[in-house]
Amino acid sequence: MVKENLLQIRERIEAACERSGRNPGDVRLIAVSKTKPSEMIREAYSAGQTEFGENKVQEMCQKAEELSDLNITWHLIGHLQKNKVRKAVATAAMIHSVDTVELAAEIQKEAARIDKVQDILLEVNVAAEESKFGFRPEEVEAAAEEIFRMPNVRLCGLMTVAPYTENPSENRVFFKQLRKLAVDILSKKTDNISDCCISMGMSNDFEEAVEEGATMVRVGSLIFGQRYYADKTEGSN
Repeated sequence: MVKENLLQIRERIEAACERSGRNPGDVRLIAVSKTKPSEMIREAYSAGQTEFGENKVQEMCQKAEELSDLNITWHLIGHLQKNKVRKAVATAAMIHSVDTVELAAEIQKEAARIDKVQDILLEVNVAAEESKFGFRPEEVEAAAEEIFRMPNVRLCGLMTVAPYTENPSENRVFFKQLRKLAVDILSKKTDNISDCCISMGMSNDFEEAVEEGATMVRVGSLIFGQRYYADKTEGSN
C-alpha cells in the first residue's frame, strides 16, 4: 500500500510541475513518518523514498538507530526545544523549524562542537496563526542577517505550515508570500547558501504548494495513512 501511495504522490507532483512549467526534479518529497513504525519506513525506502521527516527529536533518533542500515536522510520538521538541539544536530540532515535567532545560535554551538555545518530553514508564520510557531514575515530579514554570520549553520531557505482548509487554493496567497520572501532574502547572500529551499505544502495542499514554487513538500497521511495522534500546532502532514 505504501509503495502504491508513493507512486500516486509522485505522479501528482509531476502533474503539478507540468501545470506550472516546472521540472519535477526540482521538488523533493519528504515522507512524514511521525508515529509510524520503522517497518513502514522500510517499505517506503524499498520503493525509492530516502528522505523522511519527523516531528519529535527522540522519535527521529530512535528510528535513525533502528534503521541505521539504510541510507536515510532525516529532516526534523517539528518544533525544536533548545534542550533537544544536541541530539537533533547529531541526526538531522536539515532542521526545518528554526523559529528564533537564539535557537539558531544554540544549533551553531552544537554543530561547531562536532565540526558539522548544519542545514536549516527558518520557519515563518505567514498566516499569523496564534497556535503556530515561526517568525513573522517582517522579522525574517533581520534574523537571516544574524544567522548568515554563524559559520556552522547554513541557512538554506524558509518553511511554513499553512492553515488547514477545506479549499487548498486558499493557501496559495501564503505560498506565494513565502516564495517571494525566500527569493528576496537569499538572493542578497551568495556565500554560505547552497540553494533556495522552500518547504511548504502537506497532504491537503501540496499540489498548490508545488504550483506556487515549493522545492520541498511534506506529505505523511497520504503515504502512510492517518497518524496515531493529533498534533495541534503542526497541522496534518
